[in-house]
Amino acid sequence: MKAHDGMYIDGEWRPATGPDVIEVVNPADEQVIGRVPAGTAEDVDLAVRAARAALPAWAATAPAERAARLAALRDVLAAREDEIAETVTAELGSPLKFSQNVHAAVPVAVAGSYAELAATHPFEEKVGNSTVHLEPVGVVAAITPWNYPLHQIVAKVAPALAAGCTVVLKPAEDTPLVAQLFAEAVHEAGVPAGVFNLVTGLGPVAGQALAEHPGVDLVSFTGSTAVGRRIGATAGAALKKVALELGGKSANVILPSADLAKAVNVGVANVMSNSGQTCSAWTRMLVHRDQYEEAVELAAAAAAKYGERIGPVVNAKQQARVRGYIEKGVAEGARLVAGSPESPREQGYFVAPTVFADVTSEMTIAQEEIFGPVLSILRYEDEEDALRIANGTVYGLAGAVWAGEEAEAVAFARRMDTGQVDINGGRFNPLAPFGGYKQSGVGRELGSHGLTEYLQTKSLQF
Repeated sequence: MKAHDGMYIDGEWRPATGPDVIEVVNPADEQVIGRVPAGTAEDVDLAVRAARAALPAWAATAPAERAARLAALRDVLAAREDEIAETVTAELGSPLKFSQNVHAAVPVAVAGSYAELAATHPFEEKVGNSTVHLEPVGVVAAITPWNYPLHQIVAKVAPALAAGCTVVLKPAEDTPLVAQLFAEAVHEAGVPAGVFNLVTGLGPVAGQALAEHPGVDLVSFTGSTAVGRRIGATAGAALKKVALELGGKSANVILPSADLAKAVNVGVANVMSNSGQTCSAWTRMLVHRDQYEEAVELAAAAAAKYGERIGPVVNAKQQARVRGYIEKGVAEGARLVAGSPESPREQGYFVAPTVFADVTSEMTIAQEEIFGPVLSILRYEDEEDALRIANGTVYGLAGAVWAGEEAEAVAFARRMDTGQVDINGGRFNPLAPFGGYKQSGVGRELGSHGLTEYLQTKSLQF
């Protein structure tokens, strides 16, 4: 794979200030496929200074021109979809078809949505005798994860640019190659120098330096709740704005009137997608006691079909983490009906598609985010019991409800403490706000709500 040996700062690729590198490993075969520089605090400082210098001109750029640059970025990404898919498959291990349909295609749609919003969003309104202006927050630190590497980059960078902010991106160290490809696309799209900057590096070094930098006005982070707490505390000490999209333990509630087979099959597919490395995955399936054993049989059969269809998890550490949770599930008394703690292959960081039955809310696998292809099936007595179980974690990112009538599902969904709920298998909407309640985060991404995160409000009275 092609890899730059420098940082993209102020419109050009510059040599890193330090000698250290990060090896990029293909998790399917454990082979090194590239090396990128491990950025230092000095690299971060150079990038933030470039972003601050570019901020006044970009903030003053007409929204129509910002929209034109985002439309050009969308077109460049669309033209390079095959290269994007191949890159993500190599560094994340995602099957190529999934990389094409999701990892490459969804960011194009999101970039396009912000090109339209930049041109149409009301950045000014009259309120009585006041004029209210929406202005860019300033310099944005975007710290992104490895599980949807390009989507998470675009979901932060596109709205920031649409708002008139400038950006320093620190991508996950496991998947930096697609971030470099994105920097090339930004350059090709004609985004002015300094408006977007890329620093590759480790979280405790480059990420921490970026979150702490006094020249940063907003920190947008996606990742674990534990790291999110630390970033929130760091940013809070300087009263910086934060946007945090964190962990999840989403409930898939199947009401008795639902099409059970469809709900179970779609639910299993949701958990196995991206090898279970999705923060919004429906990892807890809730089934009425009268339908429970049938649902367990259906889920075990569905999971068995994914044995050769899902890719590995991202690295050896993640593989050990997921296998550890499977072992803990068995130790705490859950019934393993599909999968195994053992790796299904001799090479690569693979985890067998796993389904647990007889899971109770008190078990670790029902409370903690596993981030692997592991489904827990829980039994409920009635709707109030289902609601108690669904809301019974510290998370509130996503979820699903299935019922024979849409109105019945909607009535239940409105009582769930979570930021997004799919009704009877509702499709992904790149314009709908995405974000969580409770410890799943602060703020929203995507659509106009995502744009608002990068704006601040000024009122002029007449």
